[in-house]
Amino acid sequence: MSADQPILVAVAPNGARRQRADHPALPLTPRELARTARACLDAGACLLHLHVRDAQARHSLAPEDYRPALAAIRAEVGDALLIQVTSEAARVYQRDEQLQSLLALQPESASLALRELLANAEDVAVSAPVLSQLAAAGTLLQYILYSPAELQRFNQLVSDGVLPRGPHFLLFVLGRFDQPATDSGGLGAFLDHLGAGQHWMCCAFGQAESSIMGAVAHAGGHARVGFENNVLGPDGRPVADNAALVRLAVEQARAAGRRPATAAEARQLLQCGINGPGRARATNPAPSPPAPARRRENP
Repeated sequence: MSADQPILVAVAPNGARRQRADHPALPLTPRELARTARACLDAGACLLHLHVRDAQARHSLAPEDYRPALAAIRAEVGDALLIQVTSEAARVYQRDEQLQSLLALQPESASLALRELLANAEDVAVSAPVLSQLAAAGTLLQYILYSPAELQRFNQLVSDGVLPRGPHFLLFVLGRFDQPATDSGGLGAFLDHLGAGQHWMCCAFGQAESSIMGAVAHAGGHARVGFENNVLGPDGRPVADNAALVRLAVEQARAAGRRPATAAEARQLLQCGINGPGRARATNPAPSPPAPARRRENP
């Protein structure tokens, strides 16, 4: 790797499930998220993967919960971070509610899990047109893939013309909450099925996160760290905050001969894959949302 090939370092500072009992520095409120954004930007992050909570600190996709956090972060860091909203169901939301949230927000970037929004033929019929319209309007979509088999299915959906043609922005997930990743051994199986020009990022559960990000940097990928997946340093002790995990990822990247990208560089890289070089976000009206679905109870 060359220093001319910068690495996108993303931070996922809270996630849908963790609470303060998991770490006292977990950011939940708009102000806490804004302070975390500033600290992680200063540490070398260029992308913030954003989850928000409702008044009871529960996972929320409601635009009225998202907007104060988005405004607070923008007031703190301006455009110096690319902000990515999540569409995660977290056993609370159904597909149509997830899509409605994205349509209402029209975010600069959004992540979506293939297994949640494109799991079967019905999902594809409903979700794919909405995702295509969001991409055409300028939203940078990142597809979350939990296995190489999901990557193969994603590639087939693209080949079939169901999803917009790439390059694409992908996130490979190593490990789970109940089964942390111990090394980067699972990464190769994803890379065996990587399509030409696809931009890929990796996140990993557990204290091996930092060393795995080193392998990611050497392999030409991009890194996502943060309390959503891990609160531990390489020594197994809790780190002080999210910024500490960003600094560890930056150290691994520099050891691989790469420097952290700026948000402007991230936008340029990802927009070239979705809208063509430097194309600005469109100002078209949002597409019509799917019919509302009943919200599931959180088990």
